[in-house]
Amino acid sequence: MAGDLPPELKAMIAARLEGVSRKELAARAQKLSDHYRAGGASGPVVSDVADVTAYLVSRLPATFAAVAAALRETRLAAPVFEPARLLDIGAGPGTASFAVVAEWPEIASIIMIDGSRHFINAAGELAAASAHPALANSTRVMADVTRFGRDLPTADIVLAAYVLAEIREADADTFLAQVWQACHGVLVLVEPGTPAGFERIRRARAALIAAGASIVAPCPHGLACPIVGPDWCHFAERLNRSRDHRLAKTADAPFEDEKFSYVVAARPSVMVAPYDARVLAPPKSSKSEMRLKLCTTEGVIAERVIPRREREAYGRLRRAWWGDAVANGAPIHSASGGSGPGNAGQ
Repeated sequence: MAGDLPPELKAMIAARLEGVSRKELAARAQKLSDHYRAGGASGPVVSDVADVTAYLVSRLPATFAAVAAALRETRLAAPVFEPARLLDIGAGPGTASFAVVAEWPEIASIIMIDGSRHFINAAGELAAASAHPALANSTRVMADVTRFGRDLPTADIVLAAYVLAEIREADADTFLAQVWQACHGVLVLVEPGTPAGFERIRRARAALIAAGASIVAPCPHGLACPIVGPDWCHFAERLNRSRDHRLAKTADAPFEDEKFSYVVAARPSVMVAPYDARVLAPPKSSKSEMRLKLCTTEGVIAERVIPRREREAYGRLRRAWWGDAVANGAPIHSASGGSGPGNAGQ
């Protein structure tokens, strides 16, 4: 699956599990899961090396999958964008940095910032073991990302994954202004695919448009968001679970679906290829037709019905799936694949 971890990262995590009690690992993973579901920040719950190991097994794979999906859509919408510098804010153990170099191997420098000593140490250990020179030579900074000040280093890609949830609402505008100022190319924000996570993304999107940003993904337009509650805009990425992942989460299913909301904004210098729509939900198919829920370039939500008898149109769209961009009557897929029928579910 496209959102699965790179082999070297899988091997690094497996090495950290040698000699670790699987019973303790499951208990730690459950504590993390309960904390995050309650809306808690990482700092208070990741308190030692054992907690980091539990995070690497139980939470990192899903975070990687969500970030990787957002990056794939970024590359599809901005195919000539060639970033060299990455700023990973709220980097945790470096999850998003690994996802970025998987999508853009030409990345030459990486700066990771996180407020957790345990996460920064883990990020350093994982990055140092990587064969990618930018990861191996990356800079790690321990700092509270919510109070880092206005002297953020600049980068071609600035990425903040699962960070907005940890920022007080009163500080969100200031934080967003800081990360946008640091961005010389593309800014990627990813949040949990919950109504609250989407609302944070919606507010950030509106502020970025007001600051002059163009929207790369997932929206095919820069108009006001047309989503009306109780609906919310989110997507899902399916990932395989390793044996240790299943044990840590006391789960039987060999996969899980990570639901996420995201927005990618760009400076005017980044060329964005236009597309016509984004699929906002799993398609509904029957014997006679296919129905797609679309966000369109006109800034409206529309349902498109494609009868099977319209063979040409149906043939072009039959492989469309939740999260796909649509251009010229057909879904746009990356060479590495991504979510598709059987790869993600509600």
